[in-house]
Amino acid sequence: MRERTPAGKLRQAQTAGAHSAVLGIGAYRPRRVVPNAELAALIGRTADWMESRSGIRERRFADQDETLAMMGGEAARKALGYAGVAPGDIDLVVLASTSNMLQTPPTAVLVAHEIGARGAAALDLSAACAGFCHALAMASDAVCSGSARHVLVIGAERMTDIVNVTDEEISFLFADGAGAVVVGPSAEPGIGPVARGANASYFDALRMTSSWDAYARDPVGGDRPWLRMHGRSVFRWAMEEVCPAASGALRAAGTSAAELGAFIPHQANLRMIELMAQRLGINGGTAVSRDVIRTGNTSSASIPLAMEAMLAAGEAASGDLALLIGFGAGLNYAGQVIVLP
Repeated sequence: MRERTPAGKLRQAQTAGAHSAVLGIGAYRPRRVVPNAELAALIGRTADWMESRSGIRERRFADQDETLAMMGGEAARKALGYAGVAPGDIDLVVLASTSNMLQTPPTAVLVAHEIGARGAAALDLSAACAGFCHALAMASDAVCSGSARHVLVIGAERMTDIVNVTDEEISFLFADGAGAVVVGPSAEPGIGPVARGANASYFDALRMTSSWDAYARDPVGGDRPWLRMHGRSVFRWAMEEVCPAASGALRAAGTSAAELGAFIPHQANLRMIELMAQRLGINGGTAVSRDVIRTGNTSSASIPLAMEAMLAAGEAASGDLALLIGFGAGLNYAGQVIVLP
C-alpha cells in the first residue's frame, strides 16, 4: 500500500462567503467485458500490440438496453445515495456526452425525469473528453452564486456508437460507461477554480467525419459519421498545453503536487497518464489513476469512473485533494483541484 500524502486544503475561496464541494459519486459500468483478444481478429492486430500502444487490457461495451439515459441514471442514483441528497432536492442536471446520437431534446431532461428530479432544470454539454470537468465547473459556479443548491453532473458515453469497430487506429481505445457526482454547498472550498482553454490549430486532430460523401469514400466509413483521431498530434498537444494548464489549476487552488492525494486525468492512454504525472512532479505519495487499463477511454465519463474506482479500491480517500484534468476534441481542456467526497 502506498504511503498516503497528508490531506491538504484548498486555500483559495471561490467567491466571498460561498463554497461548493463534491458531495457524492456514482458509476455505471456496462455488463459486457471486452478483452483485447476479442477485438484482435476484427482489426488484424494482436492483444499484446493493443496493450503496448495504449495500456488497455479490457473495456466495457454497452448492450442495446444500456442507453446513455439508463447508464447516466444508474450512476446518478448511486451518487445521490452517496451524498444523502434526495432527487427532489436537485436543482440542475448537466449531462456531458460526446456520443449522444440524439441532439435534441437533451438527454439530461430524460435522466432528471427518470430519477425523480422532476423539478430540476436539465441540459446537455458537448465538450468531448473535457466535458465532465467543464460541467463540474458550471455546477460549482451555480452553487457558489446561489442559482442552485444541488447540481447533478453526469458524464455518459456510448463511444461504440461513433467508433467503427474495424478501425485499427482507434477501435480498441474507446469504450462505454457513465459516472456522476452531486455538487452542493460546503463550509470550506471543495472545488478549486477551473483552468480551461482550447486550440483550434489542432481542430482536425480528433473529429467526426463531416459529410456523407466523405463517409462513402472512406474505406472504414460505413453509414454513419465515425470518429477519427490523429493520435500523435493529440499526444503532442497534451504535453505542450494540458500539462501547463494542470499546473495552473494547482496554483489557482493554492496548492501543489506535493499536497495531492490523487491525480485523476482523462483516461486516454496509459503512457500519456504516466508522462503527465512525471512532468507535473507527482511523486509516489500521490495515487495516480490508471483505470484506462480495465475501462478504456470513455471520453467524458472517464474521470468520474476513475474517481469512483479509486475511492472504492482505497487507492484514494475521502478528504484527499485530487487534481482532475480532461482534454480532447476541439482541442479543448478543463481541470480543477477538488476535495474527494
